[in-house]
Amino acid sequence: MAARGQQKGYFSGGKRENAIQFAKIFLEVLVSPANFPIAKNLTVGFNGVCGRVVSQTFLRLGDLGLNFFQTKSMALLGVDISSSAVKLLQLSRSGGRYRIEHYAVEPLPPNSVVEKNIVAVEPVGEALRRALARSGSKLKLAASAVAGSSVITKVITMPAELDEDALEEQIQVEANQYIPYPIEEVSLDFEVLGPVKDAPGSVNVLIAASRLENVDLRVSALELAGLTAKVIDVEAFAMENACKLIADQLTVPSDAVVAVVDIGATMTTLIVLKNQRTIYSREQVFGGKQLTEEVMRRYGLSYEEAGAAKRQGGLPESYEVEVLEPFKEAMVQQISRLLQFFFAGSEYNKVDQIVLAGGCASIAGVHEMIEEQLGVPSVVANPLANMSLSSRVQAQTLTQDAPALMIACGLALRSFD
Repeated sequence: MAARGQQKGYFSGGKRENAIQFAKIFLEVLVSPANFPIAKNLTVGFNGVCGRVVSQTFLRLGDLGLNFFQTKSMALLGVDISSSAVKLLQLSRSGGRYRIEHYAVEPLPPNSVVEKNIVAVEPVGEALRRALARSGSKLKLAASAVAGSSVITKVITMPAELDEDALEEQIQVEANQYIPYPIEEVSLDFEVLGPVKDAPGSVNVLIAASRLENVDLRVSALELAGLTAKVIDVEAFAMENACKLIADQLTVPSDAVVAVVDIGATMTTLIVLKNQRTIYSREQVFGGKQLTEEVMRRYGLSYEEAGAAKRQGGLPESYEVEVLEPFKEAMVQQISRLLQFFFAGSEYNKVDQIVLAGGCASIAGVHEMIEEQLGVPSVVANPLANMSLSSRVQAQTLTQDAPALMIACGLALRSFD
């Protein structure tokens, strides 16, 4: 095994230019550090981030073939591991149109994943195994993702005259100042963005890091299901990838400022797109689990019973007014709060449209309430709307699940990079 820092990462195709372009946008629209802003096209956790390895971690994970920047297309199963369920999606493409070959959504035991962090690997692996069997997919290579809050980035300045090896050594020293974990516990990477404006002797360098366990746990869960992790992405950018499939569902121009809000079981993620590229990302704790717990408390149901009752009906008449409507109001407040953080940390003071995704997006009437109270046109995302279906995919079930499949869809699209 090579010594620490000797093996280099790499780019393929046009991914390097995309990464640098996003980082330049990131410099222009600098987000509060509390957001843990994330840079476009980062290979989180195994040092494919921006092209150079400065941690021995890559040597270990690299043996698994985890390459964010793929050199050619390969069939990948999109695997979204959320706090309440695992979601699998396999796509094919013919004549420019996508086809859904296999998909499955399998609930997770409570607290096996907490706020998008895997706490118990075995239950997650077992759920993945069940989902894989139910989906009928035979793929063995997977694309999964870590949450944006798991990724820490920082743009620093370095002397322009440093050669590659000297820069690498200096980055390892400098990184200790910006990463709140022992350096041996993180995967770290960097990319030179270009010269500093008005300072020709310096260059801007983007460093990015994620704790090893964030990736290791996902890799282990996939392995328990007989899957090999080929790509580890960032959830926010998997969503961005899927957003190109809903362009015809929007009522604003392609250069508009669009807020995509994914409200899952325990976490809500906001990404803001400008010219269909992410300029902002933030997560906060809020999700459908709060509604489930209120149903449990009010009606004396177990967690599984409450979840089923939400989806299938059968709750008392008081549910709509006393439980569901207050939750919908809380959703609107959370979205408003997220947008205020965006406005405070950027040059923008409005968004042109809101796209709702995640399991909570399917709640009847919620996008109309958001539109009415926030005064912004809103739509529920369906990234699968224009796809054909294989014979084993049930259209009605898929339509219900579609808003919650944004991340899985964005990951499955990595098959066609």
